[in-house]
Amino acid sequence: MAALVTLLDSTGTTPRPRHPEKVAHSETPSLPKPNWLRVRAPGSPGYDHTRAIVREHKLHTVCEEAACPNIGDCWQKRHATMMIMGGICTRACAFCNVATGLPSALDAGEPQRVAEAVAHLALEHVVVTSVDRDDLADGGAQHFAETIRAIRVASPGTTIEVLTPDFLRKRGALEIVIAAQPDVFNHNLETVPGLYLRIRPGARYFHSLRLLQQAKEIDAKTFTKSGIMVGLGETREEVLQVMDDLRSAGVDFLTIGQYLQPTRKHAAVARYVPPEEFEGLAQAARAKGFLLVAASPLTRSSYHAGDDFRRLQAAHRAHAST
Repeated sequence: MAALVTLLDSTGTTPRPRHPEKVAHSETPSLPKPNWLRVRAPGSPGYDHTRAIVREHKLHTVCEEAACPNIGDCWQKRHATMMIMGGICTRACAFCNVATGLPSALDAGEPQRVAEAVAHLALEHVVVTSVDRDDLADGGAQHFAETIRAIRVASPGTTIEVLTPDFLRKRGALEIVIAAQPDVFNHNLETVPGLYLRIRPGARYFHSLRLLQQAKEIDAKTFTKSGIMVGLGETREEVLQVMDDLRSAGVDFLTIGQYLQPTRKHAAVARYVPPEEFEGLAQAARAKGFLLVAASPLTRSSYHAGDDFRRLQAAHRAHAST
């Protein structure tokens, strides 16, 4: 595995570090992946078609930027998770492969291009996420809202899931996003509170938890969703406590997946959690009252999101009828 990924600068010639804040970090151990985490390299007509539309509309996707292992499967089915507000994040989380630095100004034409791509891909369900934009007064909330509204016009039948930053110290930002009426509001806690300082140093666990609770308070009809990674050194008891915290915040849908180390400058994998442990966690989460749980080594926030949304709707109807 490469020690640190590089990107070309704006001239397209000079390599620069993808993660400049991690250059001085010591390299961490890299554990060999077990068989249950091995996936086929992407490559199919459907994959090529999705990539062509993403390129044509000059969009970023978290599938590529975060080096998602499921990109081949998702793009073959024309499922791409749109990442708005550029490809440069203002945070430097120890788990994340998205580039860190000073972002460019917002692209006013991006919401419309995202909407056009969603229409061209004929998506029944789309996930829109973003980098953190601590440099913006509203954290990018208005840009999220404009993207939601543009998709509603271009593709009225598409359901919309947003996976937002935490909007830390951005008063009123959440209200702007919820007012645009996404079908699902997702914000990932990522890990247990005891690991925040090392894994997610720019965030605050209880702020993120409160954000999810407020989303439900603002509009009870909006489904709320959150996800965590395991394999970073957390204990089962800590994971169960996070479940309890999320249920107290009214969260409907929980995802749990295996952390994978992007480079040796990122946080190390403490262990690879076997599939049977994921099933045990899923059973525990369902017992705690989540409407839907997705837990497996390859589970990611937006993996099978369309199918999961339909299952979430069905679970909600079943729960409401009891």
